[in-house]
Amino acid sequence: MARRDSNPNFVEAVARGLDLIRAFDPANPSMSLTELATAAGLARPTASRILYTLETLGYVRSTGSGFALTPRVLELGMSYIQQADIWDLTRPHLQRLVSQTHESSSVAQLDGSDIVYVARVAVPKLIALVVRIGTKFPAPATSLGKVLLAGLPEDEVSAVLAEPTRSGIESRWKPDLPELLDELRRVRAQGWALTDEQLAPGIRSVAAPIRDGSGKTCAAVNVTVHAAETPTEVLVDEHLPRLLATAAAISSDWAKISSLPLLEVKP
Repeated sequence: MARRDSNPNFVEAVARGLDLIRAFDPANPSMSLTELATAAGLARPTASRILYTLETLGYVRSTGSGFALTPRVLELGMSYIQQADIWDLTRPHLQRLVSQTHESSSVAQLDGSDIVYVARVAVPKLIALVVRIGTKFPAPATSLGKVLLAGLPEDEVSAVLAEPTRSGIESRWKPDLPELLDELRRVRAQGWALTDEQLAPGIRSVAAPIRDGSGKTCAAVNVTVHAAETPTEVLVDEHLPRLLATAAAISSDWAKISSLPLLEVKP
């Protein structure tokens, strides 16, 4: 496997280890060495050495017929979630919004050209794509992504989008840069974003920015509906006002927490 980055500071072995961890998914919770090597694009001997290392560190375990992740991998993501207090901060607001709309609501942040879900309260719906905390989607085709991209200076958008998506998803809407910038100007002006089956069939959503104390967009929150059940008019006329109120409440709490002085406790 060729190096993916020629910079001497890039550690290929670390990247390959993460490739193996990401190869697991809900449909494949346990995989053989051959399956993992194929999914990660690695030679079997390389995959075997990495798996031995991950097993020694406690991140994978042998199942007899293959390998599976252990709960310890949660530490990799939860360190960020706990540091940012995103879940504790947003959960009561999302629960309240979901109780009002009876639709799923999520919070996401930018990760390169993708959005990554960092908090979510869901209701059972049959939609085209499964969404969990940690799920990534291409930013331009999502309402959350439009809001987050609109929060960037316009000259930074092209640089952010130059990074290839790592979501594994091919969106239905693939705008060129001028078209996307026009859409982001509209989002910036109205303060919210709408997507109507631009990511995948059946998914319609509206999103609003979450801002910190300086007014900078630090995250986005949405309401997602099934297009066959909820028309755009209901999403915009009924759910959007509740969403905007929720975004404002989260922003207020975010600003308050960010302004708290940090107390260093020494032993």
